Amino acid sequence: MAALTKEILGCSSIFDQQRSSSFLSAFSASASSRVLLVPNFQRRWSKSSSSTGGKVVAAISEDLVKAVPGSGGDQKPVKFKVRGVLTVRKNIKEDFKETIVNQLDAFTDKIGRNVVLQLVSTEVDPKTKAPKRSNEAVLKDWSKKSNVKAERVHYTVDFSVDSSFGIPGAVTVTNKHQKEFFLETITIEGFASGPIHFPCNSWVQSKKDHPAKRIFFSNEPYLPHETPAGLKALREKELKDLRGDDKGERKLSDRIYDFDVYNDLGNPDKGVDLSRPHLGGEKIPYPRRCRTGRLPMDTDMHAESRVEKPLPMYVPRDEQFEESKQNSFSTGRLKAVLHNLIPSLKASISADNREFNSFSDIDNLYSEGLLLKLGFQDEIWKKLPLPKVVSRIQESSQGILKYDIPKILTKDKFAWLRDDEFARQAIAGVNPVSIERLHVFPPVSKLDPKIYGPQESALKEEHIIGQLEGMTVQQALEGNKMYIVDYHDIYLPFLDKINALDGRKAYGTRTVFFKTSLGTLKPIAIELSLPQGGPSSRSKRVVTPPVDATSNWMWQLAKAHVCSNDAGVHQLANHWLRTHACLEPFILAAHRRLSAMHPIFKLLDPHMRYTLEINALARQNLLNADGVIESCFTPGKYCMEISAAAYKDWRFDMESLPADLIRRGMAEPDPTKPHGLKLLIEDYPYASDGLLIWSAIENWVRTYVNHYYPNSSLICNDTELQTWYSESINVGHADLRHKDWWPTLNNGEDLISVLTTLIWLASAQHAALNFGQYPYGGYVPNRPPLMRRLIPEETDPEYANFLADPQKYFLLALPSLLQTTKYMAVVDTLSTHSPDEEYLGERQQPWVWSGDTEIIEAFFEFSSEINRIETEIDNRNANPNLRNRCGAGVLPYELLAPSSEPGVTCRGVPNSVSI
Repeated sequence: MAALTKEILGCSSIFDQQRSSSFLSAFSASASSRVLLVPNFQRRWSKSSSSTGGKVVAAISEDLVKAVPGSGGDQKPVKFKVRGVLTVRKNIKEDFKETIVNQLDAFTDKIGRNVVLQLVSTEVDPKTKAPKRSNEAVLKDWSKKSNVKAERVHYTVDFSVDSSFGIPGAVTVTNKHQKEFFLETITIEGFASGPIHFPCNSWVQSKKDHPAKRIFFSNEPYLPHETPAGLKALREKELKDLRGDDKGERKLSDRIYDFDVYNDLGNPDKGVDLSRPHLGGEKIPYPRRCRTGRLPMDTDMHAESRVEKPLPMYVPRDEQFEESKQNSFSTGRLKAVLHNLIPSLKASISADNREFNSFSDIDNLYSEGLLLKLGFQDEIWKKLPLPKVVSRIQESSQGILKYDIPKILTKDKFAWLRDDEFARQAIAGVNPVSIERLHVFPPVSKLDPKIYGPQESALKEEHIIGQLEGMTVQQALEGNKMYIVDYHDIYLPFLDKINALDGRKAYGTRTVFFKTSLGTLKPIAIELSLPQGGPSSRSKRVVTPPVDATSNWMWQLAKAHVCSNDAGVHQLANHWLRTHACLEPFILAAHRRLSAMHPIFKLLDPHMRYTLEINALARQNLLNADGVIESCFTPGKYCMEISAAAYKDWRFDMESLPADLIRRGMAEPDPTKPHGLKLLIEDYPYASDGLLIWSAIENWVRTYVNHYYPNSSLICNDTELQTWYSESINVGHADLRHKDWWPTLNNGEDLISVLTTLIWLASAQHAALNFGQYPYGGYVPNRPPLMRRLIPEETDPEYANFLADPQKYFLLALPSLLQTTKYMAVVDTLSTHSPDEEYLGERQQPWVWSGDTEIIEAFFEFSSEINRIETEIDNRNANPNLRNRCGAGVLPYELLAPSSEPGVTCRGVPNSVSI
C-alpha cells in the first residue's frame, strides 16, 4: 500500500532518480559547467529523506529554456519550464444561450480574453519579501477543444520559473471569458519533488463578475503556524474573501458564507395566514442558516423576502448541486414533483374522489396507478424523472402515475398490522432514536402543571400487569424490560392549536413496550393525552392490546396516532433539526475560518458536500408556509414551532451515538464489551450496526488528529481551529451559547470527540433517519404522517359510525387521497440516492486529496474497515437468532449498510447530508 501510494503521488524513488539523472545528463557535455543545486523540499511528515539525497535539483524539465553555467558563488538561477494540466468539468447538457456564450468564449480566447494562471512559491523573495511567482501563463487550446463533448476536458499550460523558485504552494487563476467554468484539478509536473496536485473542485467566475484572482492551494496540509512564508498572505486573503462583509444581497455567483436567522419561512406579503414566527433569537431559539441578504418583506421589515420556486435560492456557488446531481433522481425529481406533479394531483383528484374507500384503493396506487390530468406538454411529461410514470394515455391530456411498492409490503403485505412489527420499527425502522428505557412507572411529565395539568400519567399497573410474563412492574423495571416512546411533552403544548386546524387531529402519545424473553419488543399500553378541557370528556385515556373486534379497531387507531406522532417528531426534530439544521452552523464556520489547506478542513470537506444547498431547498419548498411539510404532517402551520421546541432540549454533547444510547437508557458503560457499551436490547439493529460505524469513524479521526496534533498545545494554539469551533457555537448556535454542556476543545480527545460526532451526524445518523422514509412511509397506513380523526368515545356522535363501519372510519382518519399521493411523491424523492452519491469510505480524487502519504494510507484502511462492516451487516441480516432483522416477513436492517445503488434502496450511507 505504501509503495503504491507513493507511486500514485509521484513520490517514488525510481521516478525521482530517473528524472534527476535525465536533468543532470543535459549538462554533462561541459565538465566546467555546474548546475545550481537547492535544498530538497521536505514534506513535513516524511520520515525519510528524498531518494535523491539531501540535495536535489529544484526542477526537472525536458524543455529546458536556459541553463546558465557558473562557478562558485557567481551562479545565476537556471530558467526552465514546468507544465500544468488542468481538468475542467463540462456541462453535458447546454441550452441555446450557453452554447452561444461558449462559442463566443472560444473565439475571444484566441484574441487575448483567455484563462491566465500564475504559480506562487512557498518561499518569499529575500529582497522583496513578497512570494516568489512564475510568469503569467495562458491556458492552451481552449478554442480548439470548445466542441469536445466529454464530461472532463484536459488543458495544458506552460510556466517559466527559475531554479531558485522553490516549490509552488498555490496557483492563481484569472478567467477572462464571459462564462464561469468548473475547475476540478490542477497538476504541475516538472519539479524534482514529483507532480504537485491542486484539488480545486470549484467554479471560477468571469473576471467581469469577480475581478479578483482565484486562489488554489496544493494538497499539502498546513496548520496555521506551519504555513510557508510565501502562502501566509494568500491564506488570510482567501478566508477573508469567503467571509464577505455582511452587506448587501448575495449574487448566485458569490462564494460568501455568513449567518442569519430563519426569517424567510413565511410570506406575510401574500396574506396574514402565511405569516410565520422568526426562528432564531431569544424569543424562539434556533440554529442559524446561510445568509442571503435579500430585501425585507413589505409587511414585515424583519422578514426576508421570498424567492419562490423555480427560481434558485442563494447558497455559495461551490455548494450548489453539480449537473449530475441536478439532473438525477434527487433534485431533478424533487423539482418535478413540486412544480409539476403536485399541481397535477390537485387538478386530477376531484371532490367526489378524495377519500380511500377501502385498502384496495391504496393498493391500486402501486398496481393500476393514478389517472392524472397533465396540464403540461407531452415533452415535459416525458422528461419528468418521476416515480414510475408509465405512460401518457394515447391522444389525450391524461397520464397514469404508478408508485413503486414500498419495501414494507414486499415480504409481508400485512406485517404493518402486527404488534411485533409496530414494536420492531421502534428499534429498526426509520426513527429508531426516540425509544427510551422506562425508569419510573407510571411515567411523569416535565411540563408545568399550572399550565398543562397534573404531571402524572393515566397509566396504571392494572393496564399492563397481564403482559409482563409473570413479573411485577417493579421487577420488569429493574430487569430492564420496560421501554417507552414518549411524545406527551413535545405535542401537548401545541394540541389545542393543532386540533383547531381543519382536518387535523392529534394526541400526545406514550407507548409502553415490554422486552420479551426472545429479545423482541411488544407494545403493552398506549396513553393518549389531550389538553384539559379539550374536545374529549377525558384528557387522558389508555388503550391496551385488543380482546375483541371493537377493541382491535380501537387499538389500530391508537397505533396510527402513535405513528403520526412519531412521523412528526422524526421529521421535525430527529431528521431535520438534528442532522440538517444543527450541522449548518458548523459548515458555515468551517468555510469561514478553516483554510482549504488546514488538515481539519480536508477531513471534514466530504462531509459538508451539498448540505447548504439541500437546506436552502428545504426552506424554499418543504418547510415554508403552506409547503410540503405543513400540508403533509399533523401539526400543519405549527410544524417549525415544534422543531424549535425540540431545539431547546438539543445538546451537542449528547449527539454522539454512545452518549445518545446512554442518555436514553438503551445502553450502559461497560469496558468489557465491544465499543465500551452494553446494549440492554442486544438485538437493537440501529444501535449495534451504528456502533460498528461509529467506532470506525472514531478510529479514523483519532489516527488523523494524533498525526497532526501530537500534543495538546498545538490544538490550543491553532487559531483557525479554535475560531471555527467558537464561531460554530457563539454565532451559529448563538441562542444556546451560554449552556455549560458545550464540550471544550483543549486536547486531542476533545477534538476527536467533536469531529467524530459531526461526521457521524452527517453520514450514518442522517442515513439511518432519511433513506427509509419511502420504504416504511410509502404505505401510509403503516406510518400515517397526519391523522384527521380522534378515537371516538362511546358518548361521541361519531361512535355509532365507527361501530357500523370501522374500516371506513379508520381510512377517514388517515390522510386523504391528495395528501397521501403528495406525501408519497415527496418522500420517494427524499429517499432516493443520486448516481453521483459519495459513500462513507469514498472520496473525490482519493489518491491526491491530501499530500500526506501516511494519511492517504490511513484513509484506505478506514475504507477497508467500512467494507468489512458491510459484510458483517449482511451476516447479521441472515442470522435467524436476530429476530428484529431476520425472520418470516421481517425486513433486513440495511439502513446503515454503507453502499448502495442509485434509487430508493433503503440502504447506503452517503458522506454528507445531501438530500
